[in-house]
Amino acid sequence: MTNLKSIKNRIKSVESTKKITRAMKMVAAAKVKKAENTVKASRPFTEELNAMFAKLLTTVETYSASTLKIKHAIDNYAELLQVRETKTVGLLVITSNKGLAGAYNANVIRKTTSKVEEYNQQGIKCILFVIGQKGIVPLKRKCQALNCEIAKTYYSIANDPSGTASTAVAEDLAEYFVAHQIDKIEVITTRFKNMMSYSVEEWVVLPVTNIDTKQEESAEFSADPITEFYPDMHHILQRIVPLYMTNIIFQSLLEAQASELASRMTAMSAATMNAEKMISQLCIQYNRSRQDAITQELIEVISGANSQIK
Repeated sequence: MTNLKSIKNRIKSVESTKKITRAMKMVAAAKVKKAENTVKASRPFTEELNAMFAKLLTTVETYSASTLKIKHAIDNYAELLQVRETKTVGLLVITSNKGLAGAYNANVIRKTTSKVEEYNQQGIKCILFVIGQKGIVPLKRKCQALNCEIAKTYYSIANDPSGTASTAVAEDLAEYFVAHQIDKIEVITTRFKNMMSYSVEEWVVLPVTNIDTKQEESAEFSADPITEFYPDMHHILQRIVPLYMTNIIFQSLLEAQASELASRMTAMSAATMNAEKMISQLCIQYNRSRQDAITQELIEVISGANSQIK
């Protein structure tokens, strides 16, 4: 009877877990479609901005901020566009605040660890800027072994990506870059593919060396005598460079959010199916144990009756 009671309690426990996983699956499914639409809608703007930025760079031979008003580090476009010897790399790592998303956060952390180890072998130091609690906690534990440090942590941004939050992160990165505390900026994020898959990628923000655009378009743009800029190219670049940095961070946040929701939906769907299978197996086990108990009781009654007759 004790065995029957423990099996019954376990069935109730698994049923409660199934309700939670099913609810989380439905919530993720309701959000992921919106996140997918947002990502797909923002990609054309990002591609066009990168193309325009690449074209602008082909028209400027030297960078100068002497005639510009610089209030923040991110306004110093001339320093941000400098290509220096890489001694320290700033890695912006994007994870989530919530778990139960399959291997999503583990994959990002594994990529970050691999990247830091790769730079350590080259004699390059890494400074981390981590978004999301699920990345902050494990990376803090690993930093001593990896010989790196966490400069900034961000919690709320992972839940609600926005242009304002992206600007704040971009300003922090620009301050470290202009102060020569880092010589290169990379973003480690996930690129959303579809509801079932995503890829962990690294995007180089600074220095600007390989923006994805067509070379022939850049050449045509720079050779066009009709093109004019007002007030001048330096003022335009002072506006474009912060926009370029902020947009990359914002796009990476949107990609990461969509990937996280898709991964959670898939993981919770699998967990719900596993719970249903477990409940089915436990019900069979319960029925067998119950039948065994009834059979045992019948044998005891028959044996007692036979002994009384004798």
